[in-house]
Formats: sequence, C-alpha cells, structure tokens
Amino acid sequence: QVQLVESGGGLVQAGGSLRLSCVVSGRAFSNYAMGWFRQAPGKERELVAAINWSATNTVYADFVKGRFTISRDNAKNTVYLQMNSLNPDDTAVYSCAAGLRPWGSYYLRTDFGSWGQGTQVTVSS
Repeated sequence: QVQLVESGGGLVQAGGSLRLSCVVSGRAFSNYAMGWFRQAPGKERELVAAINWSATNTVYADFVKGRFTISRDNAKNTVYLQMNSLNPDDTAVYSCAAGLRPWGSYYLRTDFGSWGQGTQVTVSS
C-alpha cells in the first residue's frame, strides 16, 4: 500500500518562501508521476504542479508559474515543492499525490490515485 507523508508547511509572511517535501513508500517511486495539489477553505482541490517519473517534464498552474518549482529525488523517494513569493491567496492545505499508473499522464486530478494527508500553508499579509 502506497503511503505519502508531507512536511514543511507553516506560517509565513507575504513575500516569504517555504519548501514542502513528500516522502513516498510502498511502491516503485521512480515509475510514477507526482503532483502537488492544494485546497483552500470553501474551494475545490486544484492542481498546483506535477512532474513526470524521470523529472524531464513539469506542469504548473498559471497562478504559480515563476514562483513555485516542483522537483523530485528518486533515490530518496521524495518530491519537493519550493514556493517563493508567497501571497495570502496561496493559503491552503497542500497535498502530494502519486500517479495512478506507471508512466501515466499527470495533467488532471483524475490522473492521480494516492494522496497524502496534507500540510497547512498559511500566508499572512
């Protein structure tokens, strides 16, 4: 059974930075795309960024382009989300997700089949 554990969330002032980490166990990490999603109160979960199995391609939501960077270390079974220039609109619970199928697509929420519990990110103005 695949398990995903996020860390690195917290409270930060507007303009600040955070780095989220997600450690995956229970499957061949390097065969699956990974993604970061977020859900703010009263809003639906939305894709923030995704990365393919070999880290040769990434996808970003328009609202984070140029500010966030997704990366992965297959040797450590870990995916990261570096978040810079944070603003209050980035406040949400951030969750990592693993691709549903090996070497599969990673553009839609339905492409992901396993989720972490999430870590809270709060940006104060």
